[in-house]
Amino acid sequence: MSTGITVVGLGSGDPDQLTLGIWKILQGASRIYVRTQEHPVMKRIAEEGISFESFDSVYEDNGSFGDVYESIARRLIELAAGSELIYALPGHPMVAEKTVLLLREYAAEAGVPLKVLGGESFLDQAFVRLGFDPIEGFQLLDSSDVNAESLRPSLHTLIGQVYDSLTASEVKLGLMEVYPDDHPVIVGHALGVEGEEQIVKVPLYEIDRLEGYGNLSLVYIPRSEEDSLRAGSFARLHEIVGILRSPGGCPWDMEQTHASIRKNLIEETYEVLETIDEDDPDHMREELGDLLLQIMLHSRMEEEVGTFNVYDVIRGLNEKLIFRHPHVFGDKSADNAEEALKSWDAMKSEEKKLKGESKSEASLLDGVPKDLPALMKAYKLQKKAAKAGFDWDKIEDVLAKIEEELEEIRAGLAEGDDSEALKLELGDLLFSAVNAARFLNADPEEALSLVNDKFRRRFRYIEDRLREKGSSPQTSTLAEMDALWNEAKAAE
Repeated sequence: MSTGITVVGLGSGDPDQLTLGIWKILQGASRIYVRTQEHPVMKRIAEEGISFESFDSVYEDNGSFGDVYESIARRLIELAAGSELIYALPGHPMVAEKTVLLLREYAAEAGVPLKVLGGESFLDQAFVRLGFDPIEGFQLLDSSDVNAESLRPSLHTLIGQVYDSLTASEVKLGLMEVYPDDHPVIVGHALGVEGEEQIVKVPLYEIDRLEGYGNLSLVYIPRSEEDSLRAGSFARLHEIVGILRSPGGCPWDMEQTHASIRKNLIEETYEVLETIDEDDPDHMREELGDLLLQIMLHSRMEEEVGTFNVYDVIRGLNEKLIFRHPHVFGDKSADNAEEALKSWDAMKSEEKKLKGESKSEASLLDGVPKDLPALMKAYKLQKKAAKAGFDWDKIEDVLAKIEEELEEIRAGLAEGDDSEALKLELGDLLFSAVNAARFLNADPEEALSLVNDKFRRRFRYIEDRLREKGSSPQTSTLAEMDALWNEAKAAE
């Protein structure tokens, strides 16, 4: 007894659009299974006396569409073990039809012959009834995959499988990540089906308020080249930076080199840090944009000479993040931040091995940028040395070292040491203070930043009070300013 499954498409809904070949197959088949009988063609099939069984009950027995499709595909493989069968479904079998994708996989595993025959898809009717040519640029999205990453306003966009108002609401929220609330959107029901077709143009915010959603519903957004819609895309940013650097662009941008804007990268980083300290999200958004511009400019300079572009930067970062997080993307585990950090360090070491970096020639202190601010660099150097066991046993030892370094400065002053010698002694004292910060689990850069802010705040208090008296720091005594300092301190 022969076995196998033939999959046929029932078209977009109009019985007259059903192909002659598929109609003959249905008429001559002894076993027909349909995904759903909720399709206009099924009425014609029943009228012709063609018997079939539907999987509509599977929808009621499962909690998600994924489970429904899985159940149908598995059941078809079981049924095909007895004899040949026909599996009929709406539209084209290879357009937005998950059960067929699963069938192809399961049939190959089970050794069940599988034949897929086409049919008119809802796309054919969409092109005709909505009046657009897909060669202009076109994307088809599932209603569950509508988000800022998938949407490209420069393409005609069709969103299928918008079954009900709840699904339409989810689609609306996804579209609103890119499109304004009142952007014109077209909703189509039963395209090409006489007496049932509806095509409605509404503002985006209204699409979930419409009635008539079902198996033959879709949402269409015509393509647009409006700058306001492209403004939020990374591709647009890449394009703008390219224009600025190209002939006919901005003369200043065209003249810049890595060296000439090197300081800008540092300045923009510190401006971002300031917004973090001030807890100012709006300002932070702006400053992060300025910092991103520096990355785009440096990447563009390398793109112009053919070494890499910003997408290579992103690709490398994505690969690094996945590689260094095996406890997230692999089979490792990390139950807390400390374990996650150990996993990161282990994978970082493994990464160096894969790159062929010589372990014998490498230093444990490698990886600390030489241009870091000195306080931050000291902190990172000490942390790396501590991992190798080169560290104080307890904070009391560190405090004793601070006192020792302070005494050496006093001794140097008493002996009349030159400024260079005293500078080194002062450096030793600061380095020891950084050690104390580590033992206190305090970032020294952050600690000093807090003290700087405190100093600025208190000194500003002194200036304000003196100004009220018609005076200034320059015309006041130290005693007067010290008294106001204590006032500011008490007021905090």
